[in-house]
Amino acid sequence: MEIGPVEYIVIGFPGNRFKGEIVPALAELIESGLIRILDLVFVKKGQDGMVEAIELSDLSRDEEAPFSSLKYEVRGLFNEEDLQLIGKDLPNNSSAGLLVWENLWASRFAKAVRNADGQLIAYDRIPHEIAQAAIDFAAAEKM
Repeated sequence: MEIGPVEYIVIGFPGNRFKGEIVPALAELIESGLIRILDLVFVKKGQDGMVEAIELSDLSRDEEAPFSSLKYEVRGLFNEEDLQLIGKDLPNNSSAGLLVWENLWASRFAKAVRNADGQLIAYDRIPHEIAQAAIDFAAAEKM
């Protein structure tokens, strides 16, 4: 199976509080065919500094309920060492969600680049604050 570009993010939640509005936004991306979730794991660091990796299947029924609408196909992309390293960097009494997804929207383009023997030379994300400031500045300059 040939896959499109794959990315991951680690999103921190202070005080081990997770707000549910992230799940419907992810479900919308999946349903629209833009992404495919490959893995989703949580890391929790207690007040005592102990790190615990939590798979969705480890959650209680109430904790798992918001995620029941998410479809994902592959699990186990993060190993225990990955999870412990991420947990080590978390402040005490916080958690993180780790998400790996395939950009289905870019699959055709990525395949065309590979078929043309193209090689990725640089790739990075521009932080929201910087992009927004640049767009605002450019818009102000046009006025």
